[in-house]
Amino acid sequence: MSSANHWLSAFLDAHAAELGAAQNTLAAYARDLGDFTEWLGGKGLTLGTATQQDVEAYLVHCDAQGLAKSTRARRLSAIKQLYRFTFDEGLREDNPAIRIKGPGRDKSLPKTLSEEEVDRLLSAARTHGREGDRLRNTCLMELLYATGMRVSELVGLPVSAARGDPNLLLIKGKGSKERMVPLSPPARAALSAWLKTRDAAEDQKRQKGKPASAFLFPSHGKAGHLTRHRFYALIKDLAVAGGVSPAKVTPHTLRHAFATHLLANGADLRAIQTLLGHADVGTTEIYTHVLEDRLRELVQDHHPLAKSARRNSGGKTSSDGQ
Repeated sequence: MSSANHWLSAFLDAHAAELGAAQNTLAAYARDLGDFTEWLGGKGLTLGTATQQDVEAYLVHCDAQGLAKSTRARRLSAIKQLYRFTFDEGLREDNPAIRIKGPGRDKSLPKTLSEEEVDRLLSAARTHGREGDRLRNTCLMELLYATGMRVSELVGLPVSAARGDPNLLLIKGKGSKERMVPLSPPARAALSAWLKTRDAAEDQKRQKGKPASAFLFPSHGKAGHLTRHRFYALIKDLAVAGGVSPAKVTPHTLRHAFATHLLANGADLRAIQTLLGHADVGTTEIYTHVLEDRLRELVQDHHPLAKSARRNSGGKTSSDGQ
């Protein structure tokens, strides 16, 4: 069973080659499975000898350490995938993790921003920095809030998608899936203003013999476009300039604000699912917490029993005052 020591590296190599897993994902697998194999070693076990009871005992150990439910669920997922790989490759004749059910994940409410806070961020983008930067930053922020794009989708937008003053923007999301999202009038105006400045700068590059960029938000860096990290720093600067707590502001909170504000103003959950690019409406349902106040007001304003209760209450108040 000494070959079991090499199973982890073989699994990670296969995951990288066949599934194209990102480096961050592979590093997370390596950490989680490394902790599992270390725990097995302390019990005199290996990946090849561990049984279902051993895997369950490890999960109990993780719980006793006080690890979050989401962390325990992630570790079990990694273990399940490893043993599926070893079974499929014939390294083990059984899969000790196949019948184990995980602890599930707690659905925490996403952090978001109020409409007033978003307005302050947009205002800061229009007034903070040099003119060219202001036009770019305004375009970035308006597009993000108008469409709910992921930050990777935003910074990697091809300039071809923005040509012709579009009413709809074609976005390529996770798994190369494409979706169309409508643009608000402010977003279209910001896009048009930024394109003029961007194209003028690209013309100057061409005159100097440099290749033109294919991206809407070009950069001199290796990626060829504005990076996620640079945009993350930029949005923090805009938060400070706009008087919004930087701790509350990330590119993802703008995506959450897009969904939350749409839902709060009457949008359909299925429509929001499509706009966000969620494969499963269950992912979008985390935003339904914003419906509580609206539904409560709806019942209080329109249900006949609620109206009757208000009339009775009013009558008692009137008689009490006489």
